[in-house]
Amino acid sequence: MVGPRSWLGGLFYRSSNKRSDKNLDRNLTPIQQKRLRRLQERLVIPFDETRPDHQEALRELWKAAFPDVHLTGLISDQWKEMGWQGPNPSTDFRGCGFVSLENLLFFARTYPSSFHRLLFKRDGKRATWEYPFAVAGINVSFMLIQMLDLHSAKPKSIPGINFVKILSEDEEAFDVLYCIAFELMDAQWLAMRASYMEFNEVLQVTRTQLERELALEDVHRIQDVPAYNLLYQ
Repeated sequence: MVGPRSWLGGLFYRSSNKRSDKNLDRNLTPIQQKRLRRLQERLVIPFDETRPDHQEALRELWKAAFPDVHLTGLISDQWKEMGWQGPNPSTDFRGCGFVSLENLLFFARTYPSSFHRLLFKRDGKRATWEYPFAVAGINVSFMLIQMLDLHSAKPKSIPGINFVKILSEDEEAFDVLYCIAFELMDAQWLAMRASYMEFNEVLQVTRTQLERELALEDVHRIQDVPAYNLLYQ
């Protein structure tokens, strides 16, 4: 069930849950700086519905989601079936930019079983008013950017610092973490027996769990994050 446009804006929130640690003042290595800078460059690209590459990415997302259904246009009521708030998805991207589309497309291509399971709400006892898949995905992107402190010159939180270490080993770590976070969010949704108006609470619980997992001492690769096991390829 897709709600009013104010629903999207109400889900974007900021948190300053920072922890002090002896490692906080360590300088980034050259490879960490390079990978972080590349990721930060992605974060500032707005979605531009006039750019052919952005249009194509949107079409590719539709093909990945509904391979047997012809898309009539980039502005179409069909998009509501994926959980966009209206017939034009570009209006929803304003909250987080092109990276949120990249995240969704990466999820669809890399973990198609998980992607479709969440898109079609195949597991568990679902609420009468479910969260809209695509808009929820944008909020997951935004939550991760805030949680990892990615707009800073270097992260100041334990999860953010540990993530940059992981990123130096795997340049796709942010995209994979997005998939993990989406899966974890859905698992929390089911565990809490949540409904439409409780999405913000579910997202906060998801963030707290991810912060705990990224702070674990034995997490050195993205595959070491405990919630990684939720993913299905």
